[in-house]
Amino acid sequence: MRYSLPVAPQFYVTAPQPCPYLDGQKERKLFTAAVGENASALNNALSRQGFRRSQNVIYRPACSHCSACMSARIVATEFSPSRSQRRNLKANSNLRRETRAPWATDEQFELFQKYLQDRHADGGMAGMDSFEFSAMVEETPVTSRIIEYWDRVDGQNILVAVALTDVLKDGLSMVYSFFDPDLADRGLGTYMIQDHVAIAREAGLPYVYLGFWVPGSPKMDYKSRFSPLEIYRKNEWLLLEDTTAYGSADHPLAADPIFEQVAAIQLPELAKSEL
Repeated sequence: MRYSLPVAPQFYVTAPQPCPYLDGQKERKLFTAAVGENASALNNALSRQGFRRSQNVIYRPACSHCSACMSARIVATEFSPSRSQRRNLKANSNLRRETRAPWATDEQFELFQKYLQDRHADGGMAGMDSFEFSAMVEETPVTSRIIEYWDRVDGQNILVAVALTDVLKDGLSMVYSFFDPDLADRGLGTYMIQDHVAIAREAGLPYVYLGFWVPGSPKMDYKSRFSPLEIYRKNEWLLLEDTTAYGSADHPLAADPIFEQVAAIQLPELAKSEL
């Protein structure tokens, strides 16, 4: 009986580029690859340490002079909707949810294009074609689902919202979501998050991971409206109680050097393959 030697994942840092959230800031990402039999274990472990997944890359911000971006997760077991969130649930109670394996469809891509053209026409994803969209959905080395939301209009089923979601050991991670911008008044983004809380509860999972919360960024402000919300800061999850306590840009010395960030990462025990 022989065992393969476990190989520790290698971490890399991207070159600085304009921050998509804060004007005048430069963004860098710390990332590693999620491949092979250890991909799910690595994704689970790093998600608990503020990382996100995109296809086979797991990353988190590692900016040299700013640490404003913080991973956020809803404590699903304790979530209680606000008055406006209860109205949102009622307004969208007619929607039908369908959960599928991560497989891209023409209907999803058409809705994705419509969403990007309206909300992110100048963003990095705006030029994605159908093949790149399929790769985003289907090239997943971990347990993922496509969750679709359908409306019934004039006797026809209409796809109005979609979420690409990872299933973690301790929760659901909303990798990417989009919706029909013509239905902005229905708050479909809010509804999808609330529905993911319901799915997590049904599955006995304590958290819904939302990605990064960035104080001072209008794009990310909506996440602070879901309570209780925890943020990952200085290597621990903290309950977000006072949003005004966090500024859009920290002191230059607040960001730890890259080598210290990597040294603090806790890796899972890598699987041993019997040969």
